[in-house]
Amino acid sequence: MQAPSISLPKPGQYWQWQQQPIYYVKAGTKQAERPPLLLIHGFGASTDHWRKTIAGLSEDFEVWAIDLLGFGRSAKPDRAYSGDLWRDQLHDFITQVIGQPVVLVGNSLGGYAALCVAAQRPESAAGLVLINSAGPFTDIQGTTKPDPVREVMGKVVQTLFRQDWASFLLFQYVRQKALIRKTLEKVYLDQDAVTEQLVEEIYQPSCDPGAPKVFASVFRTPQGEKVDRLLGQITSPLLMLWGEADPWINARERGEKFRQYHPQLTEYYLRAGHCPHDEIPDQVNQLLRSWVMADR
Repeated sequence: MQAPSISLPKPGQYWQWQQQPIYYVKAGTKQAERPPLLLIHGFGASTDHWRKTIAGLSEDFEVWAIDLLGFGRSAKPDRAYSGDLWRDQLHDFITQVIGQPVVLVGNSLGGYAALCVAAQRPESAAGLVLINSAGPFTDIQGTTKPDPVREVMGKVVQTLFRQDWASFLLFQYVRQKALIRKTLEKVYLDQDAVTEQLVEEIYQPSCDPGAPKVFASVFRTPQGEKVDRLLGQITSPLLMLWGEADPWINARERGEKFRQYHPQLTEYYLRAGHCPHDEIPDQVNQLLRSWVMADR
């Protein structure tokens, strides 16, 4: 039996950024004693992926969620997509629309973008929550064994992604609903959380005309600033939430790396996959609520 569908509290709005329409959702009312929350989705997702978080926290907080440029209902221009681009988008949104520092809450790719804001635009961050966050660490020479097969395959993939026809064909393959469902079933521990609604929410933006070029650009653009360098720059409080059953990352091993470069963080390991906020929303909402409200 699948979980019942949950809708966003109300339709979102558009904000013009660099001549491009950016979609966002706002719920709840401003709280004098606590900062707003800004929710930032992962690769291929959108504000829809935060519907359970918004529903669960909007009574206690002013909650915002935004579609990064290139995703969801936001514009998908032919650009070089990178952490720097999304960092600037988020910082401008906080400054121009929200009007005060926020607690940035990011999942996966959105976590990396949130970390870039907290580290490089600290005036926008009242706090940082990373949920199974993505992003590259510096590979210190001698700490990893070279894998010649992977190195060759990596070069082959990079070469393919430079070819428009190859990246377009791959995009058409991975955007099939059956494959989206299969991928979600791998990264969600609770299979009942993989609903038709969730599959549709990820599929629909892939139908937009600019989506194939966004997909190609994300893989062609050089990696941004390394996570360890960013962690050394942040001054705001940091909460890490890890879904331990994430098949894409070793949560314990990655968590140890984050602690190495930012030992004062708070962290929790949860029985969930790559998207705990959607899979076990009640647990995540309670941890978020109590952490933000502490000391405020």
